[in-house]
Amino acid sequence: MSDQPHVPSSGQPRVHLSRAAKPAYLALDALSRTIGEVAAAAGVDDRLSEIVQIHTSQLNGCAYCVRVHVDRALAAGLDADLIAQIASWRESGVFTERERAGLELAEEHVYIHDGGVSDEVYDRVGGILSEAEYVALSWILVSIGSFNRIAIAGRYPVPPRQARSEA
Repeated sequence: MSDQPHVPSSGQPRVHLSRAAKPAYLALDALSRTIGEVAAAAGVDDRLSEIVQIHTSQLNGCAYCVRVHVDRALAAGLDADLIAQIASWRESGVFTERERAGLELAEEHVYIHDGGVSDEVYDRVGGILSEAEYVALSWILVSIGSFNRIAIAGRYPVPPRQARSEA
């Protein structure tokens, strides 16, 4: 993909939602920052937060947000091996019980239209996470879902990265 805006068949570039209604986008960004504070207060660390945001973005098909959160995960100290296994977390042994609960909750939020968070998942996840962690992760998932929809609707570009020169 190029880094140029997507131009649909109408010949007009797509509206860039975060630029076209800046106050709304800034409000969502402020909400996201508040959610980060709630998460930190609840004991949800950057590792868990980034894992669930990457997985949510993968499932929603948001390459833009996947890239953003992979970069943030690397900055938070996650390694490539763990990040590569997020998509197949059920078969992987690298995730903690809390992370597995967060990943399962992320899937319930992505597929919320299939009946919400099931009682089975709610009970299982609630037996692992504290109420404060559950609430914080749920808000993180609401937030990343909103950002996914903005980027997907606007077809935000994800161009290849420039090769790093070795000097």
